[in-house]
Amino acid sequence: MTRVPPGPAEPAPVSSPARRAARRGELLQWIAVHSLGVAAALFFALPFVFVLLTSLMSDSQALSRDLVPRTWEWGNYRQILDTPGFLTWWRNTLVYAGLGTALTVVSSVPVAYALAKFRFRGRGAALMLVISTMMLPPQVVVVPMYLFWAKQLGLSGTLWPLIIPMAFGDAFSVFLLRQFLTTIPDEYVDAARVDGCGDLRTLVRVVLPMAKPGIAAVALFQFFNAWNDYFGPQIYASENPGAWTLSYGLESFKGAHHTDWNLTMAATVLVMAPVIAVFFFAQKAFVEGVTLTGVKG
Repeated sequence: MTRVPPGPAEPAPVSSPARRAARRGELLQWIAVHSLGVAAALFFALPFVFVLLTSLMSDSQALSRDLVPRTWEWGNYRQILDTPGFLTWWRNTLVYAGLGTALTVVSSVPVAYALAKFRFRGRGAALMLVISTMMLPPQVVVVPMYLFWAKQLGLSGTLWPLIIPMAFGDAFSVFLLRQFLTTIPDEYVDAARVDGCGDLRTLVRVVLPMAKPGIAAVALFQFFNAWNDYFGPQIYASENPGAWTLSYGLESFKGAHHTDWNLTMAATVLVMAPVIAVFFFAQKAFVEGVTLTGVKG
């Protein structure tokens, strides 16, 4: 009679106490991680909640220790919008941020494309020159730049000295776009050239659709910088209230209403709201572009 060899021994079942201990450990880990996440979210969100609640208080309650409005004063926002010059500051900021962002993207993309995909002598030196300009603080060149724009071209009291230079590229934008374009395989570019596409058509038809996350990140960075810029408008537009932006006008408004904290907070909310809304709707493209996750078609 043939003997059947014994099969592999079955693993011993895990005891019920050990299983419960493992589940308890996983539960405690989940609670710890999410508790830290909630604490971090509250740390960043509570200041915004405080500003929003204070903006809806009355004049007397804003100076008290109350955290929640007794009556919701939505008229504070109407009063801010009716303030002389506020809508003008809003319009100037939109022009400055919108036009400046468009000029920066249009002028930076070709330079980044050349540094990422072209092979020419001195490409590394050109990239180092671009990066070196990022190390130069704007305060260092503010005096000669002001003399050029104000004395030579007579553009003081306007925002054009801040907008026009954006048409010649931005070092940070060029660097960020170049880093993203290097993640796009050269085979796509080579295939487009084999099909008869020139450099410009290859950039427009092949590279740009794949570089949308990087372009979105650059556009958001530039938009936020221009929207929150205080130093530039103070230098070039301070003498003309008709050219003030929201960041500079808010400082003037706060000085005129230093005891009306509810109105000051309402004006702050109106200044922050567009930036928060833009980031909320574009955060996926922004994060994807910053992390340079790869090729997207």
